[in-house]
Amino acid sequence: MSSFKIHGLCAATHTPFDAEGELNLAVVEKQAIHLAKRGIKSVFIGGTTGESHSTSLTERKALTERWVQVVKANNLDLPVIVHVGSNCLTDAAELAAHAQKVGAAATSMLSPSYFKPANVDMLVDCCAKVAKAAPGLPFYYYDIPVLTGVNMNMEEFLTKAPAKIPNLRGIKFTNPDYLQFQLCHRFEGGKFDVPYGNDEYMLGAVAMGAKGAVGSTFNFCPGIYQRLMAAAAKGDNATAADELYRSCQVVKIVAKRGYMGCAKALMGHLGVPVGPARLPQRTPTAEEVKAMIGELEAIGFFQWQY
Repeated sequence: MSSFKIHGLCAATHTPFDAEGELNLAVVEKQAIHLAKRGIKSVFIGGTTGESHSTSLTERKALTERWVQVVKANNLDLPVIVHVGSNCLTDAAELAAHAQKVGAAATSMLSPSYFKPANVDMLVDCCAKVAKAAPGLPFYYYDIPVLTGVNMNMEEFLTKAPAKIPNLRGIKFTNPDYLQFQLCHRFEGGKFDVPYGNDEYMLGAVAMGAKGAVGSTFNFCPGIYQRLMAAAAKGDNATAADELYRSCQVVKIVAKRGYMGCAKALMGHLGVPVGPARLPQRTPTAEEVKAMIGELEAIGFFQWQY
């Protein structure tokens, strides 16, 4: 198994749909080239931003195959991490095995969230069932309690999981609990990779030593976070804080009319037509998109996004 780690910016990519809401894999090449040109170091596909719970097993496999093919065909240094989580662990294991078969760099899964694991031991068992289906790939647990409703002690998870998950590489930590983040980041001398996943909280994690982050807004304004990380590395906390404030402004504007649909509309405005969001997410009207673009222009977004 490789020594792969999620360092630098990893974009949580959108799943592209056409105007009728069908999978539009032709756009993946444009997505990949767009991100690679802007300094993105890896991609996290089929996750929350990728609307995984609104896509079928067949679609998720096709998306994985296309991303791996595009990266290889264009000779891009853009490792593909595949989110395989599902309420059905059999489906998740099938997706993990498929990701390994087609040449992905790593797998990740969030917890089942309809029937939830009752404790950390059960969560470890859920992850182990999936991780062992792709034993040759690094595995990341995807901690996002705000959406799954599963809020476990992640330090306890790292203590117990290695015995059952030998390919555990770390945690995609999409959780504003900085205490738990620091405990996980420094667990056994930094044994595990713990990329951070809340874009607008990123500076705190970077200040604590985070080397990488996985984010949705990295698709359309990676420059903010690249400058933030560079400033923090120099000890220039004022500049880093200014960049984080820009992140907060962008998130506020994009989210006010429905984040998923507006984020995808913004990508279209930037020349990467990832299409509408699928129900139950809403897609903004043309008037709402125009208003969003106007508000972004007013804060200077198009001058400092990259």
